[in-house]
Amino acid sequence: MAVIDPTAGSEPELTPPREDGPEADQQSKRNPVIRFLRVLGPGLVTGAADDDPSGVATYSQAGATFGNGLLWTVPLSLPLMMAVQEICDRMTLATGDSLGRLIRRRFRRSVGIAVGVLIVALIAANCLNLAADLNAIGQGMQLLHAGPAWIWSIVAGLVILVTVMLGSFELIGKIFKWLCLVLLVYIAVLFATHVNWGSVATGLAGFQFQLSPAYLGLAVGVLGTSISPYMFFWQSAQRVEELEEEKRGGDDAPALEERPAKEARRRLRNGRVDVFTGMAFSVLIMFAIIASSAATLGAHHKTVSSAAEAAKALEPIAGNFASVLFALGFIGSGMLAVPVLAAAGAAGLSALMNKNWGLDKSPRRAPLFYVLLGIGMIGGTILAVVSTDPIGLLVLSAIVNGIAAGPFLIIIMLISRDRTIMGKYRNGRLAATLGWLTTAIMCVAGAYGVWYTIAGG
Repeated sequence: MAVIDPTAGSEPELTPPREDGPEADQQSKRNPVIRFLRVLGPGLVTGAADDDPSGVATYSQAGATFGNGLLWTVPLSLPLMMAVQEICDRMTLATGDSLGRLIRRRFRRSVGIAVGVLIVALIAANCLNLAADLNAIGQGMQLLHAGPAWIWSIVAGLVILVTVMLGSFELIGKIFKWLCLVLLVYIAVLFATHVNWGSVATGLAGFQFQLSPAYLGLAVGVLGTSISPYMFFWQSAQRVEELEEEKRGGDDAPALEERPAKEARRRLRNGRVDVFTGMAFSVLIMFAIIASSAATLGAHHKTVSSAAEAAKALEPIAGNFASVLFALGFIGSGMLAVPVLAAAGAAGLSALMNKNWGLDKSPRRAPLFYVLLGIGMIGGTILAVVSTDPIGLLVLSAIVNGIAAGPFLIIIMLISRDRTIMGKYRNGRLAATLGWLTTAIMCVAGAYGVWYTIAGG
């Protein structure tokens, strides 16, 4: 699998990032599938977390309301997501530092304070998104006839908070990760319904574009849930934790310049394969949900105002089991996304303040990180219980993320072009072009999102 290198021109090598013994290494070299799977990590997890209930609801709303009219966001999002997440990943691999620490290194104290305010705003946005996801988990349990949604929102919030605090979420995360595969059912729906592929093609090409406020507002929501600020911080944070497990320099994550040249190139290529695979998976699900919702809900002019109505998009392939499948997808993706949302902003602000952070550390070793994480979880749980419009909250959280993305992208682009910090791993022409293009698009989308929100859209 060849990967375009934005910073160099040598041929890529797809090899596991670390050795697990001679026998395991020989097996991985013989089996390309095992070799490929071993490379996957933070990029794939970030891509899967991007298809959280907020994303599912926003994409379902897009297909139900405007048919295939917003499908142009799919081919637009893929290269932008790949570029931004690759830059975030390369920044961490090159320096061994998380995004929060890199912000502290790059900017003066006065600018750092302003960035801190932005991260606090990000935590608030994540809290809104977190509340929407907890609400969705409750809705999923209600679809399974397990009881009122608000009770299960509280239960889910408490269970996730306790397991994260006790450091045992990794096992639960592996279990719920499989539930996210339920979302692949949306792909099957495309082949079980009467999809107008001509309409899909014109939608992908942007020929169904509209200039109405509602259409543009939902477009901001789709872009916001695809290119969310928490993804930048989580990609960086999880990669740092992965690097620290190598135990090369004590507790510190090794930078690329501390590795032999061949190993550094291999590590960089593996990171790109991981990121690009995760983003491709995320966008594939995005396309399937919008197109299948357009072919089912949109074709019958049905609106989406509850999880039960969104589940109807699965009826052509799942029949009476549509609600069950949709509920499992909501529960699985929500349980994965909630700790990611809570930890991303907490990790960013803790690192910016030069404090310990990370789910691999105990609350005693990283008190500020866990206090911020707890505040986000508790606040999100309260919001989930008092919300009266779950789908509306999910879409609103996507719009808020669209508004917040632009400022953080400017910060990321300034760091990733800095020769002092990045050395020879700073942005090349391709990465810089796509990165600044993404920044410009999300700034424009964010500005419209602010106006749309203030205007009561």
